[in-house]
Amino acid sequence: MSGRRLPTIRASEIGEYVYCARAWWLRRVAGLEPEGRERREYGTALHRRHARSIALSRLLLIIAAILGALALALLASGAAG
Repeated sequence: MSGRRLPTIRASEIGEYVYCARAWWLRRVAGLEPEGRERREYGTALHRRHARSIALSRLLLIIAAILGALALALLASGAAG
């Protein structure tokens, strides 16, 4: 072997190729970037913000369930006493 290293292909690139082989070729081989970079970056930021809000809502649901169980336990212990 000549010691020449093959380029790494990421899973996202395979998905891009399956979706549109021409777009993959233009980006990977021709070195061209599609227009609308700012819009994509803005969309990515919105997705990140949405993911954080979902994570926070899940955390709040867990806390609410714990507090609800604690309230039931306190009510049950108060009714028994």
